[in-house]
Formats: sequence, C-alpha cells, structure tokens
Amino acid sequence: MPEQLNPALPPLIDIGANLGHESFAHDLDAVLERAIAAGLEHLIVTGTSPSASEHAIEIALKYPEILSATAGVHPHEAQHCHAEAFAHISALAKQEIVCAVGETGLDFNRDFSPRAVQQSVFENHMELACEINKPVFLHQRDAHERFLPILKSFRDALKCGGVVHCFTGEKNELFDYLDLDMYVGITGWICDERRGSHLLEFVKNIPANRLLIETDAPYLLPRSLRPKPKSRRNEPCYLTEVLNTLAQAVGRPPEQLAAETTTNAKALFQLAKAPCK
Repeated sequence: MPEQLNPALPPLIDIGANLGHESFAHDLDAVLERAIAAGLEHLIVTGTSPSASEHAIEIALKYPEILSATAGVHPHEAQHCHAEAFAHISALAKQEIVCAVGETGLDFNRDFSPRAVQQSVFENHMELACEINKPVFLHQRDAHERFLPILKSFRDALKCGGVVHCFTGEKNELFDYLDLDMYVGITGWICDERRGSHLLEFVKNIPANRLLIETDAPYLLPRSLRPKPKSRRNEPCYLTEVLNTLAQAVGRPPEQLAAETTTNAKALFQLAKAPCK
C-alpha cells in the first residue's frame, strides 16, 4: 500500500462507501491504494440488501485491516425484504466485521417500495440493532415527519446510537436528530452548488463530537473538484474534498476536522472494539 500523500493531515475515515458497486469490480485494489494515499485509514462498506450486504462483508474480510461493513436493506429494496431475507440480514449483522445495522430508513422521494413496507422493514432493523447492540446506519429522504417518530420510539433502547447518513435536509431536521444525540454524516452533497449550498449555512451547528464525513462512492462526486475527474465515478480518495469544503463552512482547520471526525467514527462504530455501555 502507498504512503499517505499528506502526512500532516490526521488520518480520515469514510463512513459510507458502496465498494460493492459494479463500477469498482475491475479496480478495487487501485481504488483502495488511492484512498490510503489520500489519507484514509479506514472505510466502511455499505450493505443495501441481503446480497449486497454479503458482498460488502466479503470485500471487508479481504481487507480487514482497513475495511468494515454494514448489513441492511435500503428502503428502495424494502419490498423484497420478506422474512427469509431479513433472517439473512440478521445473521450477517452479527458478524464481527459488521459495525452497523443498515443502510435502513425511509425514502419517500422515489417510493421504490411502498411506504408502509418501508416503515415495517425500518422498524425491524431498529429492533435488530437494539437486540445485538450495534449502531444504525440510517437513510432519510423526504420522509422526516414519519422517520423521526420511529427513530424516537427506539432511541432509548438503541444503546449504540447511529448516524443519519448523507444528510441533505433542512436545519429543523438536523436539530431533531441532534436532540436525539445522533451522529450526522456529510457527503459531497455539500460541494454541490445546485442543491447542497443550504447546508453551508448551518453545518456549523453540528457539535464537533457528532460530525462524520463520507463519500457515498460511487455516487455524489464532489462538483467542486478541480481539475474535474475524467470519470463521473466518485471514489473514497475524494473524501478530502468533502473535508475541505466542510472545514470552510464550520470555520475550523481541516486538520482539526479530520481528527474530530475520525475520533467520532471510531467511537460510533466501535472500530477500537470498545463495547457500548
């Protein structure tokens, strides 16, 4: 593996990268080498269905020194999450390499799965996370009014907490999640002048001990990257662009933000193997 290009920058953790996506099938080793060269010390591979979660675990087990995985069913896939499929997720989530239950939640923007089914599957995931004492990796889009009550109903039993990943919402939604002592994940959405500029106005309200960063690769390539990459595929190595944009918005040096977010990721996902209390 290569040396870090900027050793002055504390190591980074990408809490959400879809490395099981087909676009990474041909060059994953090179992708990880570029990530390490950019300063990443750990990445969490997102699971979005039983098969995708199984694949995420396979990838993480191949590189256990730098990767962990999640296991869950994305709300888009909820309609396929029958009893047998969820039993599969439950078994996968109990593996040591799996650091969170999810991706799970609600997506009323596209409604790829019926809303009632999304809610039921989301609740099943929350119950599982409470049962096995692992944090949740959450997705919410255009569903805050239904998502929040469900999250609230489980919060006391959710001893390991969780992250509202790829936060793209409004200030009131942010404060609702912070009131529940949740972590908040910021992606390259904040680098998008067309639809993410509103985040620049209030991300400074996220406490230093509740902020996380992620790429959601291969999605959400930061539009502020210069020079622009030839490929539209996002990669974990571009996490530094999210870091720098976020640092400007919150008014703290990138080095400080890197240290804070890495400390937070290790605490939430038990990357140091410390048990939840």
